[in-house]
Parts: sequence; C-alpha cells; structure tokens
Amino acid sequence: MENSSVFSRILIPVDGSNASMNAGLVAIEIARQHAIPLIFLYIVDESAIDTIIRETSSASEQVRDELEQKAQRYLNYLCRYAQGAGLKADRVIRIGVPHRETTELARERDVDLIVLGQQVGVGPRRVQMGGMVDRVVEYAPCSVLIVRYSPER
Repeated sequence: MENSSVFSRILIPVDGSNASMNAGLVAIEIARQHAIPLIFLYIVDESAIDTIIRETSSASEQVRDELEQKAQRYLNYLCRYAQGAGLKADRVIRIGVPHRETTELARERDVDLIVLGQQVGVGPRRVQMGGMVDRVVEYAPCSVLIVRYSPER
C-alpha cells in the first residue's frame, strides 16, 4: 500500500489512562489506513516520582523501576496491537515533564502528528491532563489530534 497520507509518522503519548489508551487505538487505526509508522511514548513524570518517594519512603531507584515496568506494560500492549495490524511501532520511555518530553521527541523524530487522549468530564485528573494537552498543543512542532474519551460512550 502506497502512503498517500499527509502524515508520515505519528506520536502517541500514553499514561495508562482509558483516555490515552483509547487515543492509542484511534492512532493505530489512522496509521493502518495510511501505512504510517507509530511511536508510543510513556513519560514517567518527575513530580510523580518525588511525590511517591516522599509519601511512601521508598527508594528513588525502586520507584523509578516500578514506574518504568508499568510503562513497559502499556507500551507493549499498544505495540502488539499495532504490529498485529501490520504496522511498525516503536516504544519510548522518558523521565521528565510530560509536555516537554512529548514535544522534544516530536522534534527529534520528525513527527508530523501527535495523537492525545483527553478525558471528558471534571475532576483533578482531568485538570492535570487538560493542562498537559493544552501545553502540547501550544508547543508542538506539528499537528495535534485530540481524541476525546467518555466512559459513558
């Protein structure tokens, strides 16, 4: 299949939430229709590491290892799904500030579409993720597709 899409590489940041995993599935479908490679990104948020260490008295290395193992599970799931659809899919784990790591990787890999999940509704997680989505849209070097997710649908 010849690639006639305006996009040549899709980046999908995931955090394990239903909204981000749903966005991953939507991105796989877009990529399948146009034979586009995917990059799945999981960012271990530096502030989350600090909070977990402070509240649990766990060792820094132990917390990082556990979060990276969790990240690997989510990335493996989406990559297997993409590869089952005949697509090339890479996985990347980074530690840092989510919107910065997302936009930096998009620049590094010449990504021309970022697909983000956004939870419909309210609450602290929605506010936190909404801020990340807003920042990616503001600083992204390419187009951004926001996939809204509602558990009621």
